[in-house]
Amino acid sequence: MSSTKPRVLIEDWLPVAELGIESRRERGAASALPPLSFLHIWWARRPLVASAAVALAGVLPAWSEELAKAFPDAVELQDEAAYRRWLLHLVGIWGDPVHGRKVIDAANVAGVKLKGNGYGYKQAFRNPIPRRDIDLLHAVLIHTWGKLPTLADPTAGGGSIPWAASRLGLPVVANDLNGVAASVLKAGVEIPATKGLDLVPELKKWGQVLVNRVEKRLKEYFPLQGGESVIAYIWANAIPCPRTGRLVPLLPDKWLRKTAGKEAAVRMLTECDGVELREPIFEVALGRDVDKTDASIGTTARGKAISPYDNLVIDGDYIKQAAQADQMKQVLYAVAIRKPSGERTFRAPTQTDLNAIAAAEAKLEEVKVLWQATDILPSEEIPVEANYDRGHRMYGINTWLDFFLPRQALVHGTFGDEFAKLIPEVVSSLGDQAEDVLFELALMQGKALNWNSRSSSWNMFRQGMRSVFEKHNFSFKWTFAEFEGATALYSWCLEQLLDAYGGVARLLDETGASESDLEDRLERDVTVLQGSAAQLTLADGSVTQICMDPPYYDNVMYAELADYFYVWERRTLGRLVPDYFHDDLTDKANEAVANPARFAAMGKRKRELADLDYETKMTSIFEESRRVLVEDGVLSVMFTHKKADAWDTLGMGLLQAGFTIETSWPINTEFEHSLHVANVNAAESTIMLVCRKRGDRDLSVKIYLDDIEQDIRRAARNAATRFQHDGIEGVDLLLSTYGPTLSVISQSWPVYSSTPDEHGRDKLLRPEEVLALAREEIVDLRRSRLVGKAEKVDTLTDFVLLAWDTFAAREFPFDTARLLALAVGGLDVDELERAKVVAKVSGKVTLLTPSERVRRGGDSHAPGVRPAAASFDYIIDAVDTTLYIAEHDGMPAAKRFLDKHSYINDAGFISTLQGLVNAMPRTKLRGEWAVPEAGRLDTLCTLYFPDVAMPEATDVATLVEDKPEALFEME
Repeated sequence: MSSTKPRVLIEDWLPVAELGIESRRERGAASALPPLSFLHIWWARRPLVASAAVALAGVLPAWSEELAKAFPDAVELQDEAAYRRWLLHLVGIWGDPVHGRKVIDAANVAGVKLKGNGYGYKQAFRNPIPRRDIDLLHAVLIHTWGKLPTLADPTAGGGSIPWAASRLGLPVVANDLNGVAASVLKAGVEIPATKGLDLVPELKKWGQVLVNRVEKRLKEYFPLQGGESVIAYIWANAIPCPRTGRLVPLLPDKWLRKTAGKEAAVRMLTECDGVELREPIFEVALGRDVDKTDASIGTTARGKAISPYDNLVIDGDYIKQAAQADQMKQVLYAVAIRKPSGERTFRAPTQTDLNAIAAAEAKLEEVKVLWQATDILPSEEIPVEANYDRGHRMYGINTWLDFFLPRQALVHGTFGDEFAKLIPEVVSSLGDQAEDVLFELALMQGKALNWNSRSSSWNMFRQGMRSVFEKHNFSFKWTFAEFEGATALYSWCLEQLLDAYGGVARLLDETGASESDLEDRLERDVTVLQGSAAQLTLADGSVTQICMDPPYYDNVMYAELADYFYVWERRTLGRLVPDYFHDDLTDKANEAVANPARFAAMGKRKRELADLDYETKMTSIFEESRRVLVEDGVLSVMFTHKKADAWDTLGMGLLQAGFTIETSWPINTEFEHSLHVANVNAAESTIMLVCRKRGDRDLSVKIYLDDIEQDIRRAARNAATRFQHDGIEGVDLLLSTYGPTLSVISQSWPVYSSTPDEHGRDKLLRPEEVLALAREEIVDLRRSRLVGKAEKVDTLTDFVLLAWDTFAAREFPFDTARLLALAVGGLDVDELERAKVVAKVSGKVTLLTPSERVRRGGDSHAPGVRPAAASFDYIIDAVDTTLYIAEHDGMPAAKRFLDKHSYINDAGFISTLQGLVNAMPRTKLRGEWAVPEAGRLDTLCTLYFPDVAMPEATDVATLVEDKPEALFEME
């Protein structure tokens, strides 16, 4: 019999190294993402392999001899090693990714091309789990819990967690506040889980009917010339010149293609036959006819412009004022085409193009009032409260319809109109199956909206379109690209839908399919809810595991972004599920994010109030999770954020809601090499927090931080040591200690701070006080590893050593720099800036190079690089001065400096050199050091400090270009 509180596998073990590699592999190529990512955009989806592992390990029991005896014929359960291998098999890891990654790295460095993918098996999500394994899994779970455990995700977003759990046959409840997200869950999880590939023939049939009708209505507005097909129409925003009144297209440059031998660019003509033009006209130059100098010169840069009529500057404020006064126009300046021969090229706009654009504009004007009255076109204004203003009112975009050219709006409106007309036909033909078919077809609109607006753009390097949400914002585009809307756009959207839905359904149908009868699919139970995660429509104690990926503090304002789709999909999807779209816009008031825009009226307090609002909402969500969990249930929380404030608020929410944090696991989901090359730190791990309901404790005895401080420090040291062994480093190592340290206080909660409040009363401990202790322990541990001893060098030197070690980059976030400075020696960033160790700007901190640290004149005694100094208070100043002299005067001059100050045999100086060569990225790009100081240190130590052990350098020239931004791209 299972115990009343079965210990689950994730409380003892999670294969963090394998999951980290496989997560990066899953997101490593935008074209090879899981099909769920292509169905409809959603922001910051988690990797499927990590989601599956956490979902499973949160309900599978920890291995025991009792479990092995209960299933004597299951070799997978007979010992702990086999059991762990089985978990890897269940999530699709059918090989050794750690070994595979080593083989690939070695081959890249050696310049050897491997056969196959280097791993010996497909990406984990592509591997269908056999029915025998699913049956054994279900038997183990029923043995443990008495029935198949239900998993719920209250903030399910893009659906990675519920999809991964449903695939393995677990009963799933997926909820989201946002109507767009709830629609994604229904289309990507519920419908394919229950209907599978059976839906595909009807999707093809009715999708083609819909596409043909849209094409027929729009064809006259997209005339094709000479048998061509149009890849994209390329436009520029334009404003009147403030001095001449003539139209100025805002072009960053005039390039269309830079491929050697196939160059393409536009020429902008401001006069014709000696007559000055009110609006410029464009010609396309190809190949040798391209003037590369002229092509590289645009009319706008850094928010300002240059008038081509008088070559004078147009101020950025004027551009905004003109846009806000409705004086910004759009100018078609090139058309990307494919000739009948298949050749891709460009041509200038013709009068035929311009006439069609004018006709489309007139047609929209004719139907606009009717369409808005009959709920085809959106009429909603963009809310004033917004965090993404650069694409909004700053440049005259005040309504959601303003994001589209009139012709683009006509295209999207025509689809909406035809979709509304199609609904009764499909219902009449398919009956109960109609809603699922229509629901999936409606997603074509979301795809079209993301690839055809004034915020979609031309990708010169890939020679194709960029989507609106290439980044998680509404950044304004000076130039943009329009899809050919009659024959290309919606036929492509249908292809994408069929590929994505078919891929999702196939992965589900193949997993757990009967080996003897392929029609015998695994039964799946999926429920999708739309509503607040703090008010779930679930019974008390009805869920075994809450597995959630909550909103990450202030990372993404989902509701603001989703409004772009919501206002259109309310008029298509909303006809099928009106409850998902009951308001005019998304619900921002109840969204659990730290949204300072909602508190803009409070001035300087807006950030403080946004933090409090986020903490309150997350506490309510966790309290609701506690209500619906069975007594011995598990709460698994995935969280990715580097800001200490985010962890402080999340931790407080868990503590106040009545949970203990049992353990945590960091899974690195970011690429390594590109970060070093770019000199910018962007590494991030997803931290898995594993929680249980906290039992009652004797509250008559108050517990203070002082009582458990040593336990906290010990937990931080133990966690850091363990995760270092698993390859977790830098910022991720800091984050990995947060779970174990919060665990200590959660077991004893409530815990009070050692410092009373302003009235002398006890106050609850904030998690940040505990996390500060963890950072101190990490600093001591890493310092010892870098320089070979635990004692401090000096505060400035320690900071530089630990900054390079933690961030592996010259630039990193201000917040994390502030916390590191405090942990190193009570410093603040202002002190470091005055010492010319760092520079700070726009939320970032940058480590200065030796040349940037030079002191002259009256500053000659302050910290920094001082070649003429008689002595140095900080060893990093002496090291940087040595490197400065080596750079400008050569190594012999540096040697004379070292001899003069007796640094050749100075233990502190040598220890610092050892720490720096261990901490700095020893990365080369085509033979050039990514961090020049690392190269000079290499030469200096090789020549004069033979006792300094030099780690191997890595040349990444042969590595495939990493795309870290693709990790959570949706399309």
